[in-house]
Amino acid sequence: MLKVGLTGGIASGKSVVGEMFAVLGAKVIRADDIAHELMQPGRPVYQQVVQRFGTGILNPDGVINRARLAEAAFGGSEAGATSRVPELNQLVHPAVIRTQEEWMDEVGRNDANAVAIVEAALILEAGAWERFDRVIVVTCHAEQRIERWAGRLKVDMQSARKEVERRMAAQLPDEEKIKVADYVIDNSGSLDETRRQVAEIFPKLVQESRTSAT
Repeated sequence: MLKVGLTGGIASGKSVVGEMFAVLGAKVIRADDIAHELMQPGRPVYQQVVQRFGTGILNPDGVINRARLAEAAFGGSEAGATSRVPELNQLVHPAVIRTQEEWMDEVGRNDANAVAIVEAALILEAGAWERFDRVIVVTCHAEQRIERWAGRLKVDMQSARKEVERRMAAQLPDEEKIKVADYVIDNSGSLDETRRQVAEIFPKLVQESRTSAT
């Protein structure tokens, strides 16, 4: 089995690329989905996050409001606000990484030749990249990130720019990610162009997974 980390900055198109790999036969899991599950009421991570960030991040039904949590973690929009992203990551990342490892182990038990891809924004920032056999970085132009964020959240460009820049401040720049990448996918063009790059890379991953299994 080949363990692959799929990463990139905010709104770079990681999830789209992950879906393309899945269509070709890769096993794909999203760290964001893992974190969402771990922060459901009754889970230990939920208790820790609420204890640290307060009940103001909760919906009336007790579920964590992810937008409120993001606002609390990234320091709000006021000038001079302090980011608490590292604090949040310390609570969530160990459990997310542990779940990723368990998932990859299960994939490997079921198929020794599998290509197991973990899509996560902070693989490098969390110091987790060495857990993978290969790292793929997805990139795009800075303005595209803002346009995509605005379209995804249906907000104006000014609001999107402020939020993207705020979140990017908690991530390594693409230039640093690319230094450790085994493969780089430029998602600045059309979906067909991105799909072509994915189609070129996937057979190489499959071959590497088979080689590692022998």
